[in-house]
Amino acid sequence: MFEFKIQMGEEKRVEQKYFILKTEASEWSWEDQESNGGISKWDGVKNKQAQKYMKSMSLNDLCFFYHSGPKARRIVGVVSVIKEWYEEGKEGAVDVKAIGQMRRPVDLKEMKIISGFILFKQPRLSVVPVTENIWKQICDMGGGYEGDGNDDDDE
Repeated sequence: MFEFKIQMGEEKRVEQKYFILKTEASEWSWEDQESNGGISKWDGVKNKQAQKYMKSMSLNDLCFFYHSGPKARRIVGVVSVIKEWYEEGKEGAVDVKAIGQMRRPVDLKEMKIISGFILFKQPRLSVVPVTENIWKQICDMGGGYEGDGNDDDDE
């Protein structure tokens, strides 16, 4: 998927990127994300590699919203980057907006069949990139997400 960005009167083709943003549901849940218009600042990421991934995010990149922790390890929704990396305290942040809930949450156990998934190579990172192929596989596992255009109820 590609999108177009306009810079100084010039159109530039930019490839859509995908990520996973992990959070413990007890600290910031999908329900928290959906409140307040679905907009939040994604901050508190201290790991330099995870920050590097956040710095590579562009407007409209899509991110799976992943609940981590002992009770639930699963993808529950999708957010979009609405403000690229900016300095916020010692770390930095990006702003994201809720796009839609997964039609069916995708558990970590289900994703184990996906080969080459960076989530399993760097499991402790709170932000990891996702290839377009893996994005599609996970969307298929969960039946997509509200707002993906694949449902009669989507606008």
